[in-house]
Amino acid sequence: MSETPDERPGEPPRERPRMWAAELPPEQPRARIGHRNEARRTADQRAGRPPEPPRTPAGAGPGLTGRQRLVKGLWPPRVTRAQLIVALLLFGLGLGLAIQVRSHNDSSALRGARQEDLVRILDELDDRTQRLEDEKQSLESQRTELENSSDQAEEARKQTVEKERQLGILAGTVAAQGPGITVTVQDPRHRVKADMLLDTIQELRAAGAEAIQIGDVRVVASTYLTDEGKSVRIDGHKIDAPFRFKVIGKPQDLTPALSIPGGVVQTLEKEQATVVVQEEKKIIVDALRPAKTPDYAQSSSR
Repeated sequence: MSETPDERPGEPPRERPRMWAAELPPEQPRARIGHRNEARRTADQRAGRPPEPPRTPAGAGPGLTGRQRLVKGLWPPRVTRAQLIVALLLFGLGLGLAIQVRSHNDSSALRGARQEDLVRILDELDDRTQRLEDEKQSLESQRTELENSSDQAEEARKQTVEKERQLGILAGTVAAQGPGITVTVQDPRHRVKADMLLDTIQELRAAGAEAIQIGDVRVVASTYLTDEGKSVRIDGHKIDAPFRFKVIGKPQDLTPALSIPGGVVQTLEKEQATVVVQEEKKIIVDALRPAKTPDYAQSSSR
């Protein structure tokens, strides 16, 4: 019988140390790290050894508080390519929505207008359409007269004279009279600028004004307006407030055109100006413009 190295003859056999790992059931999990650390601290306390200092996480640095470690982890930000693409897509989507909302608000500017204002705007559009139809019929009748007249030369001469008179009114070379309105703009604070007067002229023309005079200046197609201190220059002529318009046209079309919501009258009143519109049966526009012969343009008719 062989003897083991730990056994000697005549001595009782020594008891072998038990293996704690062997006594654990196979399915029992190993002790977690936290339990191991707790057991290590308990053993150190029994042996009288000082406890180990707490370990600092890698990259945290010595002496950093929790807030400092949080800031250091968040800044500088680490942006990936996917995050950058998502941010660009969200920016494009937001920009598109903003443009759509703005265009929707611009297109629905008249939703807050009163019913009588909307009816007046529709009437003005109908009047403009009617004026265009009347002009079309007038031109067609002139063509018919030229085609059916026995003396086409005489008829053409009459129409030429009439057309010359009409063009002279538009060009400001002849005086004109007829029904219309007068517009007086009081500007005590000198806040009315040239662009506002230009908007007034354009609105009057769109409403069918055939002749316009501001102060002593005849307004024609080439008229320009500039600001000069507290005054406005029209074709180089200095005009001070109050600004007086004499307009020949259909009063029933001209007056509503200035009073529509967001129109000329409201714009001028926002600048603390006072606008007075009066309808007249007879307006005389007598300011004249010299007839100029074009230097380069020639008639192309043969």
